[in-house]
Amino acid sequence: MTFQRSLNPSFRLSRLALLALVCGLAACSNLPRLPEIPYINETPALIVSPGATLPAGATSGAATTKWGDSIERVPVTDPGYEIGPEDALDISVWRDETLKASVLVRPDGGISFPLAGDFIVAGKTAEQVRDELVKRLEKFIPEPVVTVSVVRVASYHIYVIGRVNKPGDLLVGRNIDVLQALTIAGGMTPFASEDGIRIIRKIDGKSVSIPFQYSRVRKGGDLSQNITLKSGDVLLVP
Repeated sequence: MTFQRSLNPSFRLSRLALLALVCGLAACSNLPRLPEIPYINETPALIVSPGATLPAGATSGAATTKWGDSIERVPVTDPGYEIGPEDALDISVWRDETLKASVLVRPDGGISFPLAGDFIVAGKTAEQVRDELVKRLEKFIPEPVVTVSVVRVASYHIYVIGRVNKPGDLLVGRNIDVLQALTIAGGMTPFASEDGIRIIRKIDGKSVSIPFQYSRVRKGGDLSQNITLKSGDVLLVP
């Protein structure tokens, strides 16, 4: 009986497949591990990334913490800006690190601050909120020096629809008028009706239509109708 030195082709193919599998597993073991997702009570933990928005009424931690990189800052440049729900405020009292907080205005327009308690800030300017805090803190601190800054705007929304180049929701850090809103929206298209523009505004729960004739502004410079827009106004360009 003669001994056959060459292996069966199918057996050789199986050995090659096994060798490839072993090499593949060895290579995978050298790959970097993916980061594990933290879980709390079997629920994925909240991971706050730059630009993320915290829930309304929440702070970024204890009263002494700052926003840092956890939320995008869009500072207000208009001192007459009226604060609204979901705006972010930085509040601090001079020489007292325990009285420093960054808060979001709740949907009901209120905030809470240590010693000052809970009060409404919606519809007020940063200076008016500061005066209110001084009045409340004077019961506990002699002559408190309070600083209030609006560091992110989320409540001042103007909606532009119709024949403009960039219709949509305008979110800016200052009060704007009709011409400024049209400029931010990219201007009117060639077929827009210059004298058919309307500002739709809610007053006491009812919608009111305010006309705006652009031709009067363009030809004669009549700026009396170039009113300051309020949050929630809809600028309709037919």
